[in-house]
Amino acid sequence: MNIETTHITRLLAAISLVTLAGCGGDSATKSNFENVDASEPVSDWQMVWSDEFEGSAIDTNKWNYELNCNGGGNNEKQCYTDSEQNAFIADGVLNIVALPAEEGAEKPYTSARLNTRYNADFTYGRFEVRAKLPSGQGSWPAFWMLPTDEVYGTWPRSGEIDVLESVNLKTPDEDGGIESSIHGTLHYGRAWPDNSSTGKEFKFPENTNPADDFHTYAVEWQEGEIRWYVDGYLYATQRQSEVRTNASDEAVGLKHRGWFAEYFEQGSGELETHWDSAPFDKDFHLLLNLAVGGDWPENVNVLGIDASAFENGQTFAIDYVRVYQCASNPETGKGCETIRPGYNSLDDALLEGDAPIPSPPSTGIATPLTIFGESFNPNWPAWDCCGGSTPAIVADETQGDVVEFVVGAEPTVMGFISREIFITDEAGKASPFDASPMLDEGYVRFKMKVTNAPGTADAAWLVKLESNEGSSALEMPITDSIEGVSPVVGQWQTYTFLLKDLDAANLDISAIDVIMVFPAWGAGEGAVYLIDDVEITQDNLGVSPELTIFTDEQNLAWPMWDCCGGSTPVEAMDDEEHGLTAEFSIGAEPTVMGFNSRTSSGGAGESFDASSILDEGVIQFDLKVTSAPSDPTTPWLFKVESNEGDSAVELELTASVEGVAPVTGEWQTYTFKLSDLAAAGLDVSTIDVLMIFPAWGAGEGSVYRVDNVKIYNPNAAPAATGELTVFKDAAADQWSIWDCCGGSKPTTETDDDAHGAVAQFSIGSTATVMGFIADEDVSFDASAILENGVVQFDMKVVSAPSDIDAQWLFKIESIGTSSAVELALSSSVEGQAPVTGEWQTYTFPLQQLFDAGLDISALNVIMVFPSWDMGDGALYRIDNVIIANP
Repeated sequence: MNIETTHITRLLAAISLVTLAGCGGDSATKSNFENVDASEPVSDWQMVWSDEFEGSAIDTNKWNYELNCNGGGNNEKQCYTDSEQNAFIADGVLNIVALPAEEGAEKPYTSARLNTRYNADFTYGRFEVRAKLPSGQGSWPAFWMLPTDEVYGTWPRSGEIDVLESVNLKTPDEDGGIESSIHGTLHYGRAWPDNSSTGKEFKFPENTNPADDFHTYAVEWQEGEIRWYVDGYLYATQRQSEVRTNASDEAVGLKHRGWFAEYFEQGSGELETHWDSAPFDKDFHLLLNLAVGGDWPENVNVLGIDASAFENGQTFAIDYVRVYQCASNPETGKGCETIRPGYNSLDDALLEGDAPIPSPPSTGIATPLTIFGESFNPNWPAWDCCGGSTPAIVADETQGDVVEFVVGAEPTVMGFISREIFITDEAGKASPFDASPMLDEGYVRFKMKVTNAPGTADAAWLVKLESNEGSSALEMPITDSIEGVSPVVGQWQTYTFLLKDLDAANLDISAIDVIMVFPAWGAGEGAVYLIDDVEITQDNLGVSPELTIFTDEQNLAWPMWDCCGGSTPVEAMDDEEHGLTAEFSIGAEPTVMGFNSRTSSGGAGESFDASSILDEGVIQFDLKVTSAPSDPTTPWLFKVESNEGDSAVELELTASVEGVAPVTGEWQTYTFKLSDLAAAGLDVSTIDVLMIFPAWGAGEGSVYRVDNVKIYNPNAAPAATGELTVFKDAAADQWSIWDCCGGSKPTTETDDDAHGAVAQFSIGSTATVMGFIADEDVSFDASAILENGVVQFDMKVVSAPSDIDAQWLFKIESIGTSSAVELALSSSVEGQAPVTGEWQTYTFPLQQLFDAGLDISALNVIMVFPSWDMGDGALYRIDNVIIANP
């Protein structure tokens, strides 16, 4: 049961008429109850608390009445009371009854909500209720748990465990059947409205309903894991998140995405995310209640509240509530698990949670690594582990300079290593390689030629990679490469290993520091082999292939083309926006027209391979019909061919993304997705003809113009420029000189000959910060220059602040102020404080800012200012503001 003022997640789920699964979105579990004996005791559990409801009245030493008309935080329509009409014991059963309220009451219904707070509070155990649930549109019974003390903060930061909930039982469901589902859910995470929840729906077998009879509902809660049961059948499992770390013990991802906690650390006062057992590691208490209506039940099934269902009362009947403790380990609750095959499978009972995935420390920029190519990489020396040899560079007649490895009598492994102890070149340093930005498309590749085979004829050739000082490693036969070939003496052969395969085999690819190639240990004596072109990279690195066929002028490799009409398409000037365009005219002869790259039509004979942008790429062009075909019903067509016509797709222009037909005299854009064309049978790897034309034989008299013809990925990230001049003589395009809060307007003034036009800032009595700010949604990605890049500027203080204790500060932020770093100017590389009347340079390495927590991929504010509210009277000038690799 949600206890917040508004439950946005559930409401949206309900309004969209998705079957609610505790907000987890999972499909219903349907199960067979055969062979389940709910009466069998659980051998490892020891009962520590129960209420069998055998007395004549509710035991107030166990249960507290909640008295309010707050609507449960979900816009419910009941007031909770302590009336015996709403909660009473009869025949050994607790009855919670929802009834119509008296006329004029604050809410239209009354009901009861009981809790055990400070009477019975538990961390870990098995929590079980045997109950018969109410039915009818608007009914919402629940058995659930809340934190006794909100250690991690207000709801849901301290968590919520919903053992059992149902809504609208026995009403029509969205599948045309009868509602018969219950739900088990966790609530956790950030403060509302950014809260998270994960749960699962359990749909009762056909012809049974939880409103028809008593059933047993339970959770087993142990440290780091919670499981849900119906009549002994486990239908859902949730777990804490498991963080994947790299060589520096920095989070780079999640092994399992489960729950999480976000709370303020007592020591630092900082709001932090935690991926451990919190918040489900503190005392919780039990709740029983029956709500009427609210955001969830009123927005699913037949909607609203069926007053007739509550006319004579609607009852939530509870036979007992029991709590068990795990005798094996009460401190963790572990050792008593009632499990079944599939309980820990994401394809069965295990749920993924909503934990945020930690951002890896990597720049995210796919950067290739060459370990050997003609010369040694000083950070990755060639290495003989144990044989005492020194791998050396030798000349090969086809490959040039290569590395030669020689295996002697001592068993050994050989390859390349980037660990401090093995680096002898003064220019080198240990550089474990983070290949994670290339996970999807990257690979490890090398070439090898065996010049002398091992003395053991059947010695297996192996490849081994290690990461993070050997904390993870992967050894495999060389035949596991993409090429799948064994070495042949005297032949150069290429071996490629996909990063995603290495990652799937549990190699930590974020800190690769050893690559070895060798005959099996102890079997390699006499082997001599050469290795070259050792790299970790990916194809088309940082490049999204794009082909411009016509924009302002024709691409001579793809000339304009009239297939069969004998005309010569021309370049024609159009309006200011389009400029020079391709113009086609159709005469009496039937024809098709467009652009052709084949040599037979005057093209370069080179087709375009769009396969790497298949998922998001498009073919796009602008078209204006200046003279329509004589038959106005003539359809306009688009046709694309591949590999000299081996495959082709023809579509009407109305099949484009825009779905519009040409309108005479108007420019219109047409977009065709490559994925749709491929699905229709086009080979997108060898595109060589594009055609735009009215239907064959019906185009006489047509004159039309085409422009901006291209094949590209509209979502491709622009290439990093590596440098941004924020201010030099004037602010950069889409950047401004800025006074945050003082109301002034910084100006551009002329200074000395060396600086020319500079930015001038003046601080008055109102506290403020000043600097340079990018336009909304504009930022600069400095990731590509992280290693050696800097933020640098020149500054001259014309008049110092009146407060002599004011400290001069530098602050830089990333888009949305999602991260920011503030430093004293004296912590710059130059280490100097401003001197009035003098120009001084200040340099801050990007690595320093990144290490301090700045997201350098979206920089949008640079500030220089005296301490907040201490700058009155300050007048200063700034120039040559750059983010660059100097």
